[in-house]
Amino acid sequence: MIVAGIGCRPGITRNALLALVQRVAGRHPLDRLAAPAFRQGEAAISDLAKALKVELVWVSALDMTERQVECETHSAIAFEKTGFSSVAEACALAGAGPKSRLLVTRQSDRDVTCALAISTDMTGIENG
Repeated sequence: MIVAGIGCRPGITRNALLALVQRVAGRHPLDRLAAPAFRQGEAAISDLAKALKVELVWVSALDMTERQVECETHSAIAFEKTGFSSVAEACALAGAGPKSRLLVTRQSDRDVTCALAISTDMTGIENG
């Protein structure tokens, strides 16, 4: 299973998300999109999952916190704004389940970040 984790600023557009996710994913077929639960109000994220035809999971603060130590990149700005130094990587790892690892570290483009995680364990977090 390959999961794209995303981080974004409020008011992001679907096209901005789509452009970066497609660039980061490249030829990797995505199975799931994982985003921080604190961005559930962003319609562009749900629209992106529909456009990509993948499952969307909202990653809780607890799940993001637990995966921070495995993240390879960290941002002081992200920490200041969200309380997490790595949003996209933590979401990708949490969304891919406990036996996941980063496939592509955080990439960014203006107001959006994306990372990929891979796992053979299909018990990633449930959307709920």
